[in-house]
Amino acid sequence: MTALVFGASASGKSGYGEDLLCALPRRGELLYLATMEPFGPAAQGRIRRHQALREGKGFSTLERSRDLEGALIPEGAAVLLEDLDNLAANELFSSEELNVEGAFCRIQAGLEAVDRTAEHLVVVSGDLFRDGAAYPRETQLYLDLLSRLQRDLAARADQVVEVVCSLPVFWKGANV
Repeated sequence: MTALVFGASASGKSGYGEDLLCALPRRGELLYLATMEPFGPAAQGRIRRHQALREGKGFSTLERSRDLEGALIPEGAAVLLEDLDNLAANELFSSEELNVEGAFCRIQAGLEAVDRTAEHLVVVSGDLFRDGAAYPRETQLYLDLLSRLQRDLAARADQVVEVVCSLPVFWKGANV
């Protein structure tokens, strides 16, 4: 099963994604595929919070901030990718040249590679598109990339869930 779980900041999307993955029947290990680069105290705090949330659930962690296609995913693993926002930013802004198409293709190929190897893939992503603000060119390129990635993943996913105040809203597929 492949699922996209998205929502606003602090909406409960990460906890929902973890619980969804843990509820699925599986034969392989639970793998938390972490994409955040731990820069600064705020990032370190978010990482500690997420570690505490999944403590005792049986996840092993693989840190992979870019190049998902090169990640060593155990065959049959149940994978939680946390999160698409960070992965998109890392891939887009990792060089001086903003190559949106290159970033999209790398991320898409990486997601497909993980999906082929994993028994289940749950991708967590933010909902950054509702504020209506005008942004600088670089930020708008990032938002366009993330939107395109989410649309592509949603089209391929078995389930698409928006989490609002810790409550799931099913846009595609049914509750497991």
